[in-house]
Amino acid sequence: MAHIIKCFECHAEVDDPYVDSCPRCGGVLAIETDLDEAASLRPKDLRRRPIGVWRYAPFLPVDASHAVSLLEGGTPLYDCRALAKKAGVRSLHVKYEGANPTGSFKDRGMTVGVSRAVELGCRTVGCASTGNTSASLAAYAAKASLGCVVLLPSGKVAAGKLAQAMFYGAKVVSIDGNFDDALNVVRQLARDGTLYLLNSINPFRPEGQKTVAFEIVDQLDFDVPDRIILPVGNAGNISAVHKAMVEWKSLGWIDRIPKITGIQAAGAAPLVRAFRAGSDDFVPEGHPETVATAIRIGNPVSGKKALRALYDTKGFATDVTDDAILDAQRLLGRTEGVGVEPASAASIAGLFKLVEEGVIDSDERVVCICTGNVLKDPDTVIGNCEPIFESKASAEAVRKAIGI
Repeated sequence: MAHIIKCFECHAEVDDPYVDSCPRCGGVLAIETDLDEAASLRPKDLRRRPIGVWRYAPFLPVDASHAVSLLEGGTPLYDCRALAKKAGVRSLHVKYEGANPTGSFKDRGMTVGVSRAVELGCRTVGCASTGNTSASLAAYAAKASLGCVVLLPSGKVAAGKLAQAMFYGAKVVSIDGNFDDALNVVRQLARDGTLYLLNSINPFRPEGQKTVAFEIVDQLDFDVPDRIILPVGNAGNISAVHKAMVEWKSLGWIDRIPKITGIQAAGAAPLVRAFRAGSDDFVPEGHPETVATAIRIGNPVSGKKALRALYDTKGFATDVTDDAILDAQRLLGRTEGVGVEPASAASIAGLFKLVEEGVIDSDERVVCICTGNVLKDPDTVIGNCEPIFESKASAEAVRKAIGI
């Protein structure tokens, strides 16, 4: 698929494949996809291929014959009827990205990003991360036989994610600071040639992430939902979903674009404040804090792109408290049997809040994207469940302990 790297803000074309921002204005980079090759295709042509990220290769800016893949994508789209009834909407589907190879949606972007690194002949890749990006990058780097360096904010990464990065062989560095500090450091390492940067500021990462939107529409047999709700950390997913929908609408594959709705944690909500003010830009949050570690980000690199997606689709943005996130996490698990990490549950918490506030109509058909597996943050799960019952080893003692 032919493509051009352009600045999202000043629209200048960028020739250097290693830069992480526009050399002219410092803006965020994006991929402009040439859809001429895809124009002769029809949905049925794609459906002859196995479901997953590379089913949509005609829309990806990397040669599929060189794909570094762990069979990512193809995740379940659950029809959550009981939860829809509780929320008060016509229908609710949950796109469960925790079923990806490393347990989060990051694998969609990483298969494309690492494949691009291999195309460029890179030997070492790296990222800053609150956990999921590092776990994913480490796995794909191992698959591609690349060196891998990940920088994590000290004390701010859930054990399940840290374990994965270490297990797959990454060199893990704990930074005395938050995610934004770690990102600043890894960007400098990329600029001096130490590594190839694979945070979502790399424009090839969102190209893989956009396949979650393709897949949702595909799984719904091209019956486009009214609204897609996503948790927001670095905000790459929102702009990626928007781009996917715009591409398919331009080909006539869909006739409308869902309202894209972003949910941030109350302690890390710079885009929500910008949205409420009707602004195209945002003021970073200096000290983001939330139990939802995957979205504990105060200066989202794709923030401006995400705001554009919200406005263009007549979507919405709001924030939810940590208590609401944890309540939604338990509700999803105990109503539908779907286990997600706290950040993922922000989309569910946001749904309930926006229905209550009248933003989401009862007749809407909604898809909530849940981005990571419950085992990503086991300590938080255990800490917010009922305590383990203690009992002697007899049926009578067990009945007494649990009160039945």
